[in-house]
Amino acid sequence: LIGWTYQVGISTFWVMLITLLGNYAVWLLVYKQLRVVSEETASETISSFLGQGKDRLIVVLSAVITIVFVGAYAAAQLLAGGKALYAIFGWDYSLGIVVGAVIITVYCFAGGIRASIWTDAVQSILMLFAMLLLVILGVQACGGLDSLWTQLGEIDTKLLDPTPNTKFGFLPFAISWLVQGLGVVGQPHIMIRAMVINNPEKIGLTRNIYTLLAFVFVVTAIGVGLTARILIPDLAEIDPELALPQLAIKMLPPIWVGVILAGIFSAVISTADSQILSCSAALTQDLFPQIAHSYKLVKLGTVFVTVITMILALANNQNVFASVLAGWSALGSSLGPLLVLRAWRQPVRVPVALAMMVTGVVVSLIWRFGLNLSSDILEILPGMVASILVYLVGSRLIFYRA
Repeated sequence: LIGWTYQVGISTFWVMLITLLGNYAVWLLVYKQLRVVSEETASETISSFLGQGKDRLIVVLSAVITIVFVGAYAAAQLLAGGKALYAIFGWDYSLGIVVGAVIITVYCFAGGIRASIWTDAVQSILMLFAMLLLVILGVQACGGLDSLWTQLGEIDTKLLDPTPNTKFGFLPFAISWLVQGLGVVGQPHIMIRAMVINNPEKIGLTRNIYTLLAFVFVVTAIGVGLTARILIPDLAEIDPELALPQLAIKMLPPIWVGVILAGIFSAVISTADSQILSCSAALTQDLFPQIAHSYKLVKLGTVFVTVITMILALANNQNVFASVLAGWSALGSSLGPLLVLRAWRQPVRVPVALAMMVTGVVVSLIWRFGLNLSSDILEILPGMVASILVYLVGSRLIFYRA
């Protein structure tokens, strides 16, 4: 988000606000249902919840999708950590990626999903503190908010344009970002947390706290991106995703640079460890359930997933934000619609469920990598629409045949 804001300016605020609205809608409509129904069906993973004992194929396909795309998402997090170490210490990206993978492995070995939730809470506080510190100092260095605004306009008036210039106009672009927020429903590493919350009645309070903190974080991240555009203008031709660590180096004494680095690594680890645990669960509980009760084999599965994720990160030639969007969209398009239907106890036949997942993935990937239209309309919109259409058409055909 910081690097994207550095490039395009204040329009990212409206985009992120729309995304948060989509997130909030999922909290309202799905989280409690998922918590209740997953307990009724004794589901321990998202894949097992989607299958609900109806067919092994649903579990296997959703587990494969989870491993592939959550793994790619985790690889993007490792790449972000590698970039941070490169910016601050001058280390090669690859070394930073390996260091991040080792730290994440230790986290995963130290505890399961509940330990991950507790560490995420602590790391979120550190991240928020680091961002608040940097944005306050950055605005001061720019001469205040009025001066910040003036200088952005002098660099490029497009940075002050509240709506991005896209091929199909702002409305379809905005709708696709709203759907991007709704796409949280297809993220196994996030939705599993709704399944393990100890009391469904606490979901409302949790929702409000999350939304407030997420809004504050988005505002501070955008502020960091805007101040970095003024204070470090040459990054536009190098790598805008280095804006956060480079701004810390420019603005802060070494000890506070360390705090910012800790904040960046907290962001990386708090996301990646949850993702790797989700992939590991999909591998050892859904694909190969016969090894689920072997402690050593489960841990070996975690190491295997981490190594594959590290290799993907080392081979990644995209920017972090693009990789995250691609993984998020594929998961939201394929798993999201089916999860909503399951949470609301809607009947879905096995062939229809399989077709929904495959269609969502294929349309999402074609939209981004085949048609190259994701910069105008995010691929999750056509991907989710296609998956829902498959459900509507498939269910109607089965009804008529019956």
